[in-house]
Amino acid sequence: MVEISSQQQKRTRSEFERQLHQLEQDSLRMGALVENSFLLAHAALFERDLESAIRIHAQDKKIDQIYHQIETDCNNLIALQAPVARDLRLLSALMQLIRDIERIGDYAENLGEIAIKLFPYPPSPYLGELQVMSNRCRAMLALSLEALANLDENIGLQIKAKDDAVDNDYQHIYNLLASQQLFGESVEPVMLMVLAIHHLERMADHATNVALRVAYIVTGKLS
Repeated sequence: MVEISSQQQKRTRSEFERQLHQLEQDSLRMGALVENSFLLAHAALFERDLESAIRIHAQDKKIDQIYHQIETDCNNLIALQAPVARDLRLLSALMQLIRDIERIGDYAENLGEIAIKLFPYPPSPYLGELQVMSNRCRAMLALSLEALANLDENIGLQIKAKDDAVDNDYQHIYNLLASQQLFGESVEPVMLMVLAIHHLERMADHATNVALRVAYIVTGKLS
């Protein structure tokens, strides 16, 4: 009887590990879609590619579907398996970091909408600075997904420094926009640019959260 019980426990554990691995893969699949949404938003803003902006909305629906499925699967595993230690850390951190990833997707969609609204106006004189900020944020997202794929806790330290650079970009561009002289021109493009740097700054914060939550999964320590 003891031997049968031991075999059952091994099978249960094996199935549990398979489900955990599937959740990790689903999270990475969701992250890849969000990364693509960011690329589409980038093309919409800096290449004036409105087709890319339109494509983001349909993709965001897929992201939301995966997000809700992962959340449901995590809750079910916690309720049915009563995991402890690292397994519980993994599930609880996954539930939080997929929310961060999902929010990045939402901000990418917002950037696409901003690109559409900016299209009728001449390009902002500060579009170059915005592109630098966007490139930093895209690199941070890629780095955070690398941390998740490899469960690499060390990336958290790298990404914090990059987040500081994005914060500096935000303040620099905001100051440029605030000092811009309009002379009877529409204020809408300036307001849209302010919204764009706000969304990028928040995307960077969420990417940082993802990397820090990975570090928590591995080490059990909150940074």
